[in-house]
Amino acid sequence: MSAAEFSPPYLSPNAIDTALRERGVGLLSGEDTAAWIGVPLAELKALEPHWDRLVADGYLKDGGRYRQRRHSCFVVDGGRVQPVPHRAHWQPVEYNALHGGMQRWFEPMEPAMVAAPAWTRLLQRLAASADALRGAQPWYVEAHPFRIDTTDGIGRPTPEGAHRDGVDLVAVFLVGRHAIKGGESRVFEANGPNGQRFTLRDPWSLLLLDDPRVIHESTPIQPEDPEGHGWRDTLVVTLRAGGFQGG
Repeated sequence: MSAAEFSPPYLSPNAIDTALRERGVGLLSGEDTAAWIGVPLAELKALEPHWDRLVADGYLKDGGRYRQRRHSCFVVDGGRVQPVPHRAHWQPVEYNALHGGMQRWFEPMEPAMVAAPAWTRLLQRLAASADALRGAQPWYVEAHPFRIDTTDGIGRPTPEGAHRDGVDLVAVFLVGRHAIKGGESRVFEANGPNGQRFTLRDPWSLLLLDDPRVIHESTPIQPEDPEGHGWRDTLVVTLRAGGFQGG
């Protein structure tokens, strides 16, 4: 860790719901993420090969080639997880000034990942956290496995800049990093002066955000070796009440 890098202020699993309610943000280490979800960490790590089979994002308006991803949607209601027919990812321009207002059709997540028991438990636990924050109700869930790499010399995890997602709860899992520098997470109050910055390095560490209350971004990544190639793998899961964005 460089001298200028800030460590994540991890919490214990039993403090997450309170932190979300009081401050709008909470962080867990990888081991504690697994304990919070209720699965062995090895079961989360067993999902990682799916990141090697993501598909190039053909919608980047900056012309970049640095992002690969997939996208699938679910409804979680009372612990029941129901995949929904494949649909476009859509955001209004007020939440995504760069890519908002357009239907983006990404390849769906691989069936084996969706069928993994750890995946079901992950969605159930996130929905329970959303219930604690907003009250029990159906949650409309969008899941985005991402790989940001240094193909262009620099990779941008959030090319749209600091933003909200227009949902109720955002979960950002750091799946892994390889031979990169950068990728600092930054979270700010949406209507106040306070913020924090930290770099997620622990595989399967988790950043949870009460989306209406905070804005967030991640800084660009570069290869540690100027001649080398690196990447940063994340899983972003959003939960929204009332329906998916875009109907």
